[in-house]
Amino acid sequence: MNLDMPLPAPGRLDPSTTEGTPVSNENTPSVIFVCWGNICRSPMAEFVAKKIFADEGLDARVTSAGVSDEEHGGPMDSRAKSVLTSHGYPCSGHNAHQIDESEIMSADLVIAAEPRHLQMMKQMAPDADNLRLIRDYDPNCDPGTSLPDPWFGSTDGFQDTLDAIESAMPGIVDEVRSLA
Repeated sequence: MNLDMPLPAPGRLDPSTTEGTPVSNENTPSVIFVCWGNICRSPMAEFVAKKIFADEGLDARVTSAGVSDEEHGGPMDSRAKSVLTSHGYPCSGHNAHQIDESEIMSADLVIAAEPRHLQMMKQMAPDADNLRLIRDYDPNCDPGTSLPDPWFGSTDGFQDTLDAIESAMPGIVDEVRSLA
């Protein structure tokens, strides 16, 4: 990287990075999906969104995080990965991390799994106006509905979570497209 060049805006990809890295510019929307530990629901939403956005020709930077740091550096839950893979979603290279105020404020859209995640992020970043709830994008859900947490159950719960994420994606695509 040329150190004489100005740094990219926070939360954006640097267009001067090495070959093979997605090239985005300052106008590329950034989306972060958030759950508790960043090992089940938020990475599932991240990888579903990446594929659907690509299929739709929508350029966006998509990541995920957790409100907790207890899984820091850990991989995605193997059951989540198995369900995603069986449905054709590429899902490699995930390492859990905790979201912070800077990450919240630099994103265009931060989409949480549960209302309590929204509350926790609002405590981290009181001025944030980019916080949303994933199921609020599903027209068949009541506002404030949580994304099912499959962690304590069987693989069937991960399928239910994937179904709920996929149901929210058309609304998310519409919102991200409006940000571009």
